[in-house]
Amino acid sequence: MELPTSFIHKAPKGYHYEVETFKKGYLAIWLYHHYDYVFAGGERVRTIWGFQRERDGKYFAPINAKEIGKEVNIQDTRPYTSMPLNLNPLEMLLFA
Repeated sequence: MELPTSFIHKAPKGYHYEVETFKKGYLAIWLYHHYDYVFAGGERVRTIWGFQRERDGKYFAPINAKEIGKEVNIQDTRPYTSMPLNLNPLEMLLFA
């Protein structure tokens, strides 16, 4: 499957994205790492980036790879994850 046209991120160096059907009406966006890891037993290493609802194109952060979390604004997400940053006030000043 192709990435949604509204998906704004470019995969970081050494990674790529893949899209799978998740549940009826939802897509799961996965971030795959290109390196081999001993603990993975030869399997490809991936992490869930987030989910997209197909009917309206809205994005959702993951609770984990099997559960959809809260809606997020794609502009507020990062290439590695759609999970929002939980920053304290000092960190907000540094990362703003």
